Amino acid sequence: MSVVYRPARAQDLEVADALVVSSINDLTERHGFGPMAACSPPRFQLFSLQDDPAGLWVAEGERILGFAWSWVCGDMWFLAQLFVSPDQQGRSIGNELIKRTLEHADKSGASNRGLITFSFNTVSQGLYIRHGLLPRFPIYSVDAPRERLIARLQGPRFQFKPLDDEASTLRRLAEADERVLGVSREKHHRYLIKDRATRGVNLYDGSNWMGYAYVDAGGHIGPLAVMEPNAVAPAFRTALHLAIESGSLRVSAFLPGASEAALNTAMEHGMRIRFPMLLMSSREFGNWVQYLPRNPGFM
Repeated sequence: MSVVYRPARAQDLEVADALVVSSINDLTERHGFGPMAACSPPRFQLFSLQDDPAGLWVAEGERILGFAWSWVCGDMWFLAQLFVSPDQQGRSIGNELIKRTLEHADKSGASNRGLITFSFNTVSQGLYIRHGLLPRFPIYSVDAPRERLIARLQGPRFQFKPLDDEASTLRRLAEADERVLGVSREKHHRYLIKDRATRGVNLYDGSNWMGYAYVDAGGHIGPLAVMEPNAVAPAFRTALHLAIESGSLRVSAFLPGASEAALNTAMEHGMRIRFPMLLMSSREFGNWVQYLPRNPGFM
């Protein structure tokens, strides 16, 4: 069966998401973690397709066999997903897809390239290293039952107010990201603020703006960014409070290994590590003490 590589279309995205979920669960089950992923509406993929269609590709035979998705913000190119159907691996489909995503990186002019992958996925890590993306530090998926957090949640928190898409708000969010990550993500904030399944808040210590946090309807925290290192713990506690308010039975987050305050706060409140991931990039970037990513596709 021959394979055709072509730009993705909107009607491909639900099928591609199902392929990604199947591939992730095949990988995590083989490594003893059990199934980790579930299908969801591909809203951010569709946003990225509309924003920059050159970043999404499919490998197609009689059906979609592989999917690659990357986005660009300023000087950062990020590989959000690259997966091949479990029954089609070993056919160099992944190599062909990464060639096309790297062409997207070249054309973007971005000087840094990054991704987040499973730390136990050594085959993919080798592929990325050969293309100049090196391991930087772990990122841990953590979670806890809502009831456990209700019983343990204590300590200083920030005041909060809803985020809006006013120009002044977006400018402040972009400035925070430039300070913490080294790149503006204004367009991604526009996406999250308009997402009805996500709650975004400004964080305040009195009249001082400390950063921002997002929590989705499923109790998942992120992204979260603060302006100072000593703001991480109260910001994360505030996000845990918002996640409890969502009513979800479980609360989860992705915590960089670089963020001692976030990890300590999670463990103090009874959260447990579900699985480890790994940030890879062509050069070091960002202050990951002060930033908690949303997920491996959003960063």
